[in-house]
Amino acid sequence: QRQMCIRDRFKMEYKVKVTVLDKKLYPELQQEYCAVPNSGKCPCFYVGDEFIFSRNDEKDDFWHCGEGTLVKSGKPDNDCLQSPGTAHSGTNGVPFCSEAWDAIARYIYTGLQGGAIMRGWMKEENTMITCCSDGTIPVIFKIERIDCEEK
Repeated sequence: QRQMCIRDRFKMEYKVKVTVLDKKLYPELQQEYCAVPNSGKCPCFYVGDEFIFSRNDEKDDFWHCGEGTLVKSGKPDNDCLQSPGTAHSGTNGVPFCSEAWDAIARYIYTGLQGGAIMRGWMKEENTMITCCSDGTIPVIFKIERIDCEEK
């Protein structure tokens, strides 16, 4: 996947696309362990959400934890409880909860530097499938390094 980006004579620029592929729910675990046993799926992300991260002289989305990177919003779920701080990523501010950011930030940073996200494990070294670490409501992410062409 190629996209037009800024490039100088010393450095190739890379972008990273993060897509929410799926959201899981383990109600039996929520019933047994959660303070709110019927809270439903993750309210922070929608399946189909897409985020594009850039890192150049004008913009550094990584160091701003992805604020303003949502480019496409997915379809909302009906079975999510909203509470302060868990609104959908597209509403306002930073798009990632701390559990998700902890799980995906290393792959985003690697991609923005032009590195192989998961060489030898995935079919393509510029792609990674991973999930957040919330054991009752994990969110599955696809992370892709985009190699940009000169303008």
